[in-house]
Amino acid sequence: METEMVENRNDKHLIYTSILNELKAQRLITFPLLVTNFTWFARIAITTAFLGRLGELSLAGGTLGGTFANVTGFAVLSGLSVAMEPICGQAYGAKNFKLLHKTLVMSIFLLLLASIPISFLWLNVDKILIQLGQQKDLVIVVKRYLLFLLPDLVIQSILYPLKAYLSTQNQVVPIMLSSVLGLAFHIPVNVVLSKAKGLEGVSMGVWLSDLLVTLLLAFYAVVAEHGKVEKWKEGGWWEQGVQDWKRLLKLCGPCCLTTCLEWWCYEILMLLAARLPNAKQSIGVLAIVVNFDYLLYSVMISLATSASIRVSNELGANQARTAHRSAYISLGASVLLGFIGGSIMIAARNSWGSLFSQQKEITRNVKKMLLIMATMEVFNFPLVVCGGIVRGTARPNLAMYANLTGFYLFALPVAAILAFKFHLGVAGILIGFVVGCIICLFLLLIFIWRIDWDEEASKARMLTSTEDINNQEDEKSRNNNAVGQAQ
Repeated sequence: METEMVENRNDKHLIYTSILNELKAQRLITFPLLVTNFTWFARIAITTAFLGRLGELSLAGGTLGGTFANVTGFAVLSGLSVAMEPICGQAYGAKNFKLLHKTLVMSIFLLLLASIPISFLWLNVDKILIQLGQQKDLVIVVKRYLLFLLPDLVIQSILYPLKAYLSTQNQVVPIMLSSVLGLAFHIPVNVVLSKAKGLEGVSMGVWLSDLLVTLLLAFYAVVAEHGKVEKWKEGGWWEQGVQDWKRLLKLCGPCCLTTCLEWWCYEILMLLAARLPNAKQSIGVLAIVVNFDYLLYSVMISLATSASIRVSNELGANQARTAHRSAYISLGASVLLGFIGGSIMIAARNSWGSLFSQQKEITRNVKKMLLIMATMEVFNFPLVVCGGIVRGTARPNLAMYANLTGFYLFALPVAAILAFKFHLGVAGILIGFVVGCIICLFLLLIFIWRIDWDEEASKARMLTSTEDINNQEDEKSRNNNAVGQAQ
């Protein structure tokens, strides 16, 4: 009896220790990513502030231009680069550095290729917006802003893959430091360029800051690779085969679509608000509420990326049980953080609206809407982390199906019905999105619950061992050629 009690105590201690170790591992990834995401939001706020100093038309045109750039360009590039996470994460876990190298090169090439049609779209933004009924003076400003933002497509085509390449190897501190330096550079460059070139200068400030971050990360990656001789010697940078492209493109589709669906959903939400009877006030209220959600989203996406990295690394290392534990600990942490985030939103609802507007009607409505939004955050935190978990298993299509069902088949129709037919306005739109969020989370939880982790580890082993098979075939071919020449 005493022996059993000792064994039970030891088992509990092992479980407790493993949970603490996992939380520590995730903290080391999550915190630097969180700082990185905060710097990104801070840069958006700084850009908006400098646009505001140039006048109302520049603010409206620059903001609309930035939104158009995000929806049609950066969402696509970001989504395509997300496909690197499962491949590079599992390759790093399996110590297959050749696969890491070739995936980085392929992703950069793919994003540069995708930038070509995006560039043509931006160059014709005036025709598109005029067809959508936008005012001509505003459209001219939007086109000027996007014209000077074009270099950022090339820069982001390198920056997104570099971030994924380093983060999947748990090298997140360099990403954080380079982002902080980029933010520090963003302020003076905007001061100088906004005075010298106005709107065009603010647009240039965006890609110049991104260029600095890209150069810093590229320099670090080269130095770090040379410092680890065994990684550099494996090479593989230019040894892409048909199977390598198939593997990457198979993940690119659902990853890109999932990211775009998320980004587009918020834009559709704004379009719905624009059709309400008191459109200006509704958009203002919704924008203020969503700004709070953006702050919390930076925490969610950091935790989700951490979960994706941990799961993919462990599956690549053929540690199915550890991957399973990492996934469920991430999920547990997200539930706790969801309640904390919702509570913070409720606590701040009396003062948040007044930070953006002094109109009593707007601040009163913001106060009401934050209660609904706080409910959404409770479900949104675990939802975003679930997306990270399925990415880590190289099954992003699950998140894509959940997003399509939850947000596009349920959230948007429910939001439209409640907002317009039942005259609930902004509250109806947000309630619709809460419904979509719950359905989306429910579907992803079912998907994750049904995952066979041993099978996923086997799939990861097959994915990362393809290189070994190719190497063996190449070696056999070289040997046969050598024998033939000798004969």
